[in-house]
Amino acid sequence: VQLVESGGNSVQVGGSLRLSCRKTGFISDDYEMAWYRQAPGKQCELVSSITTNGETYYEDFARGRFTISQDNAKNTVYLLMNRLTPKDTAVYYCTTDTPPLPNAMRECRGAGFWGQGTQVTVS
Repeated sequence: VQLVESGGNSVQVGGSLRLSCRKTGFISDDYEMAWYRQAPGKQCELVSSITTNGETYYEDFARGRFTISQDNAKNTVYLLMNRLTPKDTAVYYCTTDTPPLPNAMRECRGAGFWGQGTQVTVS
């Protein structure tokens, strides 16, 4: 499995971005797709996840501002982020794993399948 993120950029406070994660390869329908993020000096934290059935989960800081979605025909998962603040500045990573997904970990890109990350900067 390979995951490739795109869409990161520098935006102004209050702006929006849509991140994309294209997946190649298949493991199992038991695997969820998720977005994590890691800011400098901070833990890697879960942002949002989505199951193959389309069930979604959001951390509190993302709920109401971010929307996760997937296009199964394109094997792509998206993260639409609205009303961005400087606290959202981080490298955003796409990953796939079986639930339960940890809410946080010391570093992203540990065990399992991860993309290379895409930088989001809000100022």
